[in-house]
Amino acid sequence: MSEPGSPPRGPPQGPPQGMPMGPPQPGQQPTPEQMRQIQMQLAAEAEKQGISVQQLVQNMRAQAMAQHQAQMQAQARAQQQQQQQQQQQQPIQPGPPKPEALAVANWLKSQDMKPRTVLHDEKRKDMFRVKRAIRAFSSPAYEKARKKNPLLPEVHDRASAENTFKLLPLSLLALRVSKIDEDAHEGHNHAKPKRIKGLWNVRIEQHQEANDDCYYIWLYEGSQLKQKLYAGGALLLVIAVVLFPLWPLFLRQGVWYLSMGMLGLIGLFFAMAIVRLIIFLVTMFAAPPGFWLYPNLFEDVGFFDSFRPLWAWQETPEDIQAKKAAKKERKAAKAAAKVNGQPKGKKAIAGASRPSTPAQAPPANVDSAPQPTGHDAAPAGDLTQRAPRATVEEVEEEQ
Repeated sequence: MSEPGSPPRGPPQGPPQGMPMGPPQPGQQPTPEQMRQIQMQLAAEAEKQGISVQQLVQNMRAQAMAQHQAQMQAQARAQQQQQQQQQQQQPIQPGPPKPEALAVANWLKSQDMKPRTVLHDEKRKDMFRVKRAIRAFSSPAYEKARKKNPLLPEVHDRASAENTFKLLPLSLLALRVSKIDEDAHEGHNHAKPKRIKGLWNVRIEQHQEANDDCYYIWLYEGSQLKQKLYAGGALLLVIAVVLFPLWPLFLRQGVWYLSMGMLGLIGLFFAMAIVRLIIFLVTMFAAPPGFWLYPNLFEDVGFFDSFRPLWAWQETPEDIQAKKAAKKERKAAKAAAKVNGQPKGKKAIAGASRPSTPAQAPPANVDSAPQPTGHDAAPAGDLTQRAPRATVEEVEEEQ
């Protein structure tokens, strides 16, 4: 019970008198007072613009519809932009190569782009430079090939040549690689890559570009007809070996003689390896640094290169430093010749790197120097220099 004369307690009942009522809240039905205020505002606005209330209401509806349509169009454009960005960010899905890409790959593999053998995942691959492929697309040979094969794209400038080349990585026929730095530390659990003398270890790069100095390796092996023929021949050979007891007598005798000859060659090889080791051990103490017979016998080179050269002296640290210095001089001479615009070639590079030296005096007589034998023999009393050990050097890339 409130005392008489005290103000009533509780929430106020309605707005104070004399103050205008605010607009109705969304979802709330307007009161009669609010309706009268809205009608008065509409009438004042219509009188101000010089039109009727109905025309004012129609204009307001038209403006609201235009604003709604503008908002819908803006939302649609935003959705389209998001979809385009998502499509651009999606990675290229590997799939069957395009016929145009196969035609380009087959034609490029038939051209001389001076490839070099590299190692990728311990597998030998052919590597080439982009500038040679771009140069091949701009050659008259490509125009002649286009007349015979309509699948080859048209090339008329640098941009079209790059677009044609990009068909290879898009179809996973060739991918951009870079040389692996073997001295870099990649973690504690990484495996050391296999190192073969004269061969790069490469890895595939994430960004596939078409700059002149980029390197690519072939993943496309060409037509599989040759491999199928080899597989069929191997199967026939296995069947023939299984049926050996049914062979004629003269064939079995021929195989026996052939197998004895192969065993003799293998025995001769092992004997030669033992003899060359004995010669090296003897000459290592008798005439340091040691003499090798067939120095490339166990190197990772071709069959005939394993027997070239016939002999060589063991390499010393001084020989290795001299080889490195000569290699640096050749590279510097090549760079200088390129800057000066001199013609390419070994003769030009050798001429640029050969310093002008005065005539040397005749060598002094040395009696204690070891005398070589064979075609390298010199008259007694002359100074004989040991030839550095011949090894298979890494082929330098022509600029």
